[in-house]
Amino acid sequence: MEKIKLLGHTLEELNAQVKQWQLPSYTAQQIARWIYHKRANDIAGMTDISAVNRQWLSEHCEIGAYLPIEVAASADGTRKYLFKAGANRFIESVFIPDDDRATLCVSSQAGCRMGCRFCLTGKQGFNGHLTATDIINQVRSIPESDRLTNIVFMGMGEPLDNYEEVKKSLDILTSAWGLGWSPRRITVSTVGVIPTMIRFLNESKCHLAISLHSPFHEERMRIMPVEKAYPIERVVKELKKFDFSQQRRLSFEYIMLKGINDTPRHVKGLVRLLNGLNCRINLIRYHAIPGEEWQTSDDATILSFQKQLKDKGIVTTIRASRGQDIWAACGMLSTDALLKS
Repeated sequence: MEKIKLLGHTLEELNAQVKQWQLPSYTAQQIARWIYHKRANDIAGMTDISAVNRQWLSEHCEIGAYLPIEVAASADGTRKYLFKAGANRFIESVFIPDDDRATLCVSSQAGCRMGCRFCLTGKQGFNGHLTATDIINQVRSIPESDRLTNIVFMGMGEPLDNYEEVKKSLDILTSAWGLGWSPRRITVSTVGVIPTMIRFLNESKCHLAISLHSPFHEERMRIMPVEKAYPIERVVKELKKFDFSQQRRLSFEYIMLKGINDTPRHVKGLVRLLNGLNCRINLIRYHAIPGEEWQTSDDATILSFQKQLKDKGIVTTIRASRGQDIWAACGMLSTDALLKS
């Protein structure tokens, strides 16, 4: 019989399990402390649980953590980790050091069903949701885990398409009984899945990032099919109902595609679309993927685009390209692993 994985359980779930197992009620707090605070690797080491109960837990449960199967290291310090999350399911996490910051980009799904044309993960198709166990394992099981200062849900998959497991992982990350992170150190990215975006904004204090890439409906729909179901105009209309400040940051991700979305017309469209929102725009250089002829905008165009947006009062940054020598863009390492499996 398959053992129950303890990693990825919330305290509420552990309390319910402990009651079902007829163990002392305080055992749930003990388990949570061992797996999240002390990061125990085996149940036998949970020494404040009685020997009899440890034996019972060892027979029926396991920690549930697992190590990456491959790592690619970049000359700039970026590291991409490949995990096997079940049969023929590969996911990626990317560790990005930057001065006093150390960010981990985590995945929420194996593959993705959003179909964004600029994303290699989307070309894999959808291979399944990750559990909270799989998500928290990425944070816990990389060698740099203790150095992390920030977590971004910008890896493989659409986080708000797997909302329940992502929400559980956020609860574990930010609760005192869990990993105890501040929500201000966590950002969740979405293409704009409106129903779960609203739930997220009501139920979490973490930052939000929206994949934008064009302010125009028809053009964005060609780049991102989700625009048909959730037009960016509707997404922004919903966002304007919420208060964003330093406590909760709203940002828009904008991949710069040469000759497609990098003109003065697009600057005007962005200014009109985002008028009245307290937000920022992150400009991102496009990493070419096989089968697409798109190219990234040149540096002069990106700098001019940034200046035009700043002149209109929109905080605009240019994200530094990291890990280009190791295929750091989403989906490249896992796609290679899938082809070999």
